[in-house]
This record gives sequence, structure tokens and C-alpha cells, in this order.
Amino acid sequence: MDQFTNHFDVITGDSNGSGRKTARSLMKPVIDVLIKLGILKEDLDYHLIRAAMVIIFLFFGYQKWFEYEAQVLIPYISNGPLIFWLHPVFGIRGATLFLGVSEWTFGTLLFLGFWNKKLGILGALGSSVTFICTVTIIPFMPDGWAASAGGFPAMTEHVAFLMKDIVLFSASVYLLRQDVMRVSSPAKQNREPSTVVLSH
Repeated sequence: MDQFTNHFDVITGDSNGSGRKTARSLMKPVIDVLIKLGILKEDLDYHLIRAAMVIIFLFFGYQKWFEYEAQVLIPYISNGPLIFWLHPVFGIRGATLFLGVSEWTFGTLLFLGFWNKKLGILGALGSSVTFICTVTIIPFMPDGWAASAGGFPAMTEHVAFLMKDIVLFSASVYLLRQDVMRVSSPAKQNREPSTVVLSH
């Protein structure tokens, strides 16, 4: 077979690219439906991520008002290199309440960011710091890796619970970047000197 004139589709076994055409024709209706549902709508991803973060802070902040959550969080707070000080300063119950107030504050700022991007920046900053604090617990969590499965990278439930925060940190940075861009773009345009055309 001439490698320059014929193509062989490894998946379908078809040559001359007919498999690619089939796959493309099968995907076209799916793509058309997604477009009709608004998947290409401007800022859809931005608004969905913001709404998801608001919901997460609402529910996680709510849990912090109860004693059961204070007990659950003891190993996380105690082993967090950035938050270990919460228990000595506020006590077990007070540390959890501090986290709850913080989460509701950042969630409220993110919610207000739908209308006011400067408040959105504050919310995204707080959110980013929150998830930096939780992700950094992972290497310090005792028995975080399942010895029965050979240890790292087999996770126990404590580390598995924290792994989601890597995605939440990424979402926070995305919102922070978007809000900074939206706030700075008009200001940047206003600072640019207008072009003067001189004719001789």
C-alpha cells in the first residue's frame, strides 16, 4: 500500500479515510443538537462555573454550622500546613465556624460577581486561597495512601475527598482570570492614546 496516496483507518479498518467520514457524519447530528441547546452561547461556561462555585460554597459553608462537621474536619485542619493554627486559635468548634463564615463570604462575593466583576475578583481570590489551603493538606494527611493497595497512588477516603479541590482550585483561577480581564479591558482601552494622522 502506498503510504502517500492511501490512508488506513486503524479503528474501522477502512482505507482512504472513509472511516473518518463516517465518524464525522455520525457526530454531525450530535453537534447540531448541542448548538441548538446553546452550547456555543457566549459566556455559558463562565456562568456555569460561577454558579457551580456559588452552590458549592453554599452547601459546604452550611455544613460548618454543625458539630458533626467540626469532628469530621479535625484530621484535615490538624494536618493542614496552612490552616493548622485554626484549632489552637479558635478551638475545634470555632475553627469550623470560621471556615463556614469564610465560605459563605466567598460564595456571596462570587454570586455578586454575576453583576459586579470587582466583587467577583474578591470572591475568586478567596476561593483560590481556600483550595490552596485544602490541596496542600494532601501530602501531610496521615494514612492518606492505602497500604493494602501498595500505598501511593492508591488513595484512602481522606485524600480522595481532597482531590476534588484540585478541580475547584482550577475553576477559581479561571473565574479570577476572567473577572480581571473583564475589569481591566475597558480601562486598558481608555488608557490607549488615540491615533493621530498627520497629513503633509
